[in-house]
Amino acid sequence: MTTTATTTVFRPRTHLAVLAVLGVTHLLNDLMQSVIPAAYPILKNDFGLDFVQIGLITLTFQIAGSLLQPVMGLVTDRYPAPYSPVVGMMFTLSGLVCLAFAGSYAAILMAVALIGIGSSIFHPEATRMARYAAGDRQGLAQGIFQVGGQAGGALGPVFAALIIVPWGQGSLAWFAVVALMAMLLLTWIGSKQRLISQEFADNRARRSKERTVAPHATSTIIIGLVVLTVLMFTKNAYGESFRSFYTFYLIERFGLSIPASQMMLFVFLISAAVGVLIGGIVGDAIGRQRIIWISVLGPLPLTLILPYADLFWTGVLTILINLVMASAFASILIYAMDLLPNRIGLIGGLFYGLNFGLGGIAAAILGVMADSYGVETVYRVCSFLPLAGLLAWFLPPLDERR
Repeated sequence: MTTTATTTVFRPRTHLAVLAVLGVTHLLNDLMQSVIPAAYPILKNDFGLDFVQIGLITLTFQIAGSLLQPVMGLVTDRYPAPYSPVVGMMFTLSGLVCLAFAGSYAAILMAVALIGIGSSIFHPEATRMARYAAGDRQGLAQGIFQVGGQAGGALGPVFAALIIVPWGQGSLAWFAVVALMAMLLLTWIGSKQRLISQEFADNRARRSKERTVAPHATSTIIIGLVVLTVLMFTKNAYGESFRSFYTFYLIERFGLSIPASQMMLFVFLISAAVGVLIGGIVGDAIGRQRIIWISVLGPLPLTLILPYADLFWTGVLTILINLVMASAFASILIYAMDLLPNRIGLIGGLFYGLNFGLGGIAAAILGVMADSYGVETVYRVCSFLPLAGLLAWFLPPLDERR
């Protein structure tokens, strides 16, 4: 009886229902975000945009989505706000409607900024809830939460091909229904947060009686966060070359139609959903650092081959690259949370913010490169980015409990 009680105390249950609903809301949130790059070919034709302007749209969206996230994380670390993601969805809804009826380039930038702000409010508190509901399966929890986001991002090109291309820019307003669905689900999640957060705190208090864990040294935290930031930048720069320019690459190099290129983008992005879930689960078993090594450095041979492949092998290689590369994010996020275990909101906001901000900077740089040297040159240059995975050597080892 004593053994059973001890096991129950130190292996808190995982709230799979809450994690599943969090994954669905993340899917809906990122689906609404993903219609922005998915609509780029339409906006480019309607407004006569060049690649620099396309990159600036992404930069505006990403910066708006990144600046507030660490701030929101700091605030909610001190003052939990379980219903703040609902407020974020209100911003997203208004941004979608504005984008649907935007009549100028400036209006487009304003609309995507609203959507970015909505995302910046959503992620920190949702990340905290995933941490609380995880129990002892942090990798699985972050995998479920992030697979929702990746799946939502992958569905954007499908909706673009089925809805936005045939019905035009105004059809973006239809996605307001998606925002309303997400608001209902997030309201339910907010009602569960108090109970689950208390359970999380109780289990952490019980563990502290079993063993005292000294906080990490300041140098360990700084080195770890700097290395993770650089790895995130290179990972996101490579990913952004696909999210913003893959359809143009396929159209220019292989002569595909817009709907066909959008479906290829969907296949590429859905592989990220699979990769992030696998990475989270495997990270629970073999450790975060090993997953980071494999996922960032591992795709290098494939990325070097990609710019010279034909259409069939381009499809195969992009799936394999994203499958492996996407597996890193859950481990990067959990590794950062282990460095600063009392700053979950800050870490969630910082790294989702980095995801947005660094991706936006990369998109702007790649847009200039595409205009100056061509889209194919972008992929030749980006093929060397996984070399940055060698920096994982400098990550300080943490005491990871399997």
